[in-house]
Amino acid sequence: MNHPWVSDPLSVVAMLLTILAILFGLSQTSIGKKFFARVPLLVFAYFVPTLFSNLGLLPTESTAYAFIKTALLPASLVLLTLSVDVKAILRLGKPAVILFLVGTASIVIGGPLAYLSLKWLIPTEIADQAWRGLAALSGSWIGGGANFVAIAESVGLAPKGGMFGAMIVVDIAVSSVWLAVLLYFAGNERRIDTSIGADRTTLDDVRERVASYRASVERPTSLHALLAIVAIGLGMTAIATAAADHLPTIGDIISRFTWIVILATAGGVALSFTRLRQLDGAGAGDVGSLFLYLLIASIGAQADFAHAFETPSLLLVGALWMAFHAVLILLAWRILKLPIFFAAVGSQANVGGAASAPIVASAFHQALAPVGVLLAVGGYVLGTYAALICAYLLQLVSTL
Repeated sequence: MNHPWVSDPLSVVAMLLTILAILFGLSQTSIGKKFFARVPLLVFAYFVPTLFSNLGLLPTESTAYAFIKTALLPASLVLLTLSVDVKAILRLGKPAVILFLVGTASIVIGGPLAYLSLKWLIPTEIADQAWRGLAALSGSWIGGGANFVAIAESVGLAPKGGMFGAMIVVDIAVSSVWLAVLLYFAGNERRIDTSIGADRTTLDDVRERVASYRASVERPTSLHALLAIVAIGLGMTAIATAAADHLPTIGDIISRFTWIVILATAGGVALSFTRLRQLDGAGAGDVGSLFLYLLIASIGAQADFAHAFETPSLLLVGALWMAFHAVLILLAWRILKLPIFFAAVGSQANVGGAASAPIVASAFHQALAPVGVLLAVGGYVLGTYAALICAYLLQLVSTL
């Protein structure tokens, strides 16, 4: 929107916090408890800001959103991993890797299949640029923004052309809806896992270890504890940011922001071996969750659907592509009878990257955030190479 009702950064943050406060207030009422037990509050934390921004009440672009991402996301990862049980996390490894790789393969295969199925809908005047745009989109979905640009350049997609912008719209529109679905899974995971008889032993073990430890150190929050919690979260973020400025960008795989996320998470894990871990009992996890919910709300507010239907054929291809991805990864989840957590985080590590994979992991449990970070880095590593294979297949389809 050109002239949103609220535009200055302070007011934007205030409105996002107000939306979250109202939602959490409603969740404490008798009706709210029943309602949010069926539809997770996280979904509304995402879509209410989306509604507000698309109605012109909030901006879809703001420096506040950039600050929340660059400062509060790393800080939330520090605080949410403060009580992590590293040994228990490592035992989750194999199922997470399997479904992550299934997710990557489904993106590579799904794009050409979706394009082949709906190619007849694409106007001939944009056909040559369409496969190039879809190839760039595959880079974004597997590895993130850096891979989007890298593949776009590789296949000759003009960065200032209409197809480049159209793919960004398709990316945001389709991935935003899928993120909401994954957050819904997070709020209903036990019921979903029970329906297929998934073995939740190792996953529940992580939760139980964290809950048991938190109960053993839980105490009333004090001003001193809150100051220490915020200082640690933002301080470690500042250190990670400063260190990232001196670390190399590794091709299109590891960017400056990726380094910040990696270092902040590593910092939180390192502190989990110290006495500072006890701050989780004084509210470190709650402060981290506050930052996380604010991040989810800000991501929702940036989902601009105003131009989503200007290129309906490409939007349909993107939607069908994501449907292929969803079907394949959920089919693998069902056959292997793994917890839905692994399907959700494996998917988002492919579709979202370092910014949103930890969000989805944390939505299941704060102690699981490192799994999202590790898989997101895997997405960056595979992104360019897998997307180049997808680009080759898309080009073949374009000649048929």
